[in-house]
Amino acid sequence: MTSLMGTYRYSVDHKGRVNIPAKFRSLSDLPGGDHYVIVRGFEGCLYVYPHAAWEEVEAKLYELRTISNQKARYFVRTLLSNAADSRLDSQGRIAIPQNLLELAGIKKDVVVRGVLDKLELWDPDKLEKYESDQSESYEDVAGELLI
Repeated sequence: MTSLMGTYRYSVDHKGRVNIPAKFRSLSDLPGGDHYVIVRGFEGCLYVYPHAAWEEVEAKLYELRTISNQKARYFVRTLLSNAADSRLDSQGRIAIPQNLLELAGIKKDVVVRGVLDKLELWDPDKLEKYESDQSESYEDVAGELLI
């Protein structure tokens, strides 16, 4: 799968639809490429997985020991109870359910970021706060992780 990268700013329309950047819409050439799964992300954003990438996440969820592990059950229940399927419309948008928009605090404006296998949807103020609250610099983190 092609890595998703870049940052884009859009508005959410009155029906909860968000544009998918045109360069990511080329995924629709792949089988199931116009199909996305939207889930609660971390740090207050939403994750939007192209269907092929979601299938890989789903396979990992099946590997969790949900029968015997309370934390695994909690995680899978919470993740999937807030999950939604969406397909690109003719305008290149996906519909985000209201409960997920509220979960991420997204009202009108949204930042769409490509992050490897998924898109992240952020409320601009929440993203700015997340980035400013980091205790280490980008350079320090990069130096630690890339060694």
